[in-house]
Amino acid sequence: MGKYKKIFLDGVIFSNPTFVLVLGTCPTLGLISSAMSAMSMGLCIIVILTLSNILISAMRKLIPNEVRIPCYIVLIATLVTLLRMILEKFLPDIYSALGGFLALIVVNCIILGRAEAFANKHTVPEAAMDGLANGIGFTLALTCMGIVCEILGSGSLFGAHLWDFSIALFSQPAGSFIIFGLSIALFTKVMDSVTSASRAKRQAEEARRSFEARRGKTAKEA
Repeated sequence: MGKYKKIFLDGVIFSNPTFVLVLGTCPTLGLISSAMSAMSMGLCIIVILTLSNILISAMRKLIPNEVRIPCYIVLIATLVTLLRMILEKFLPDIYSALGGFLALIVVNCIILGRAEAFANKHTVPEAAMDGLANGIGFTLALTCMGIVCEILGSGSLFGAHLWDFSIALFSQPAGSFIIFGLSIALFTKVMDSVTSASRAKRQAEEARRSFEARRGKTAKEA
């Protein structure tokens, strides 16, 4: 379980694809002006990333190394096409809101990156956990930024009107870029603070143990 916990925490927090690796910036900047669109894209990424990781891991010994990238793209494109057909049939509003960004999932660097860096080197359960974790990390990041942009830019939240005050800049790509940059800075600051506190706590514990060991040794010599 420790191995899967590490994979999950890496994907969601320590190697977050949006705030740490800064991947998938195209849908990020294009969709975070609306919280619903941002969350919808995140959920689509979870589905495609998890399924593609599972399939690529399962077929990693069958795919020739020389053509692995084209094979990944064909597989991902098939999954994306199926997803688009399902959304167009059953969730047309979400399909319309996401627009061309749905098709761009095929070449999303998060999905291709996890396929190349992780899925083709690990077992199916590990690849599934990695895909799920990175998808969740991406979704949380997009949704949080989408909430901020929608509140500031439209005075609403998930389409529900909150107040009349709004700043038009934050409903445009330029405002999304500003929120994206500030979010990365905030996330980095928080992670640095947590890491520093954890390191200080660990050093204090090691110093205490060292002191107790020396005191015990001195007592035995006495």
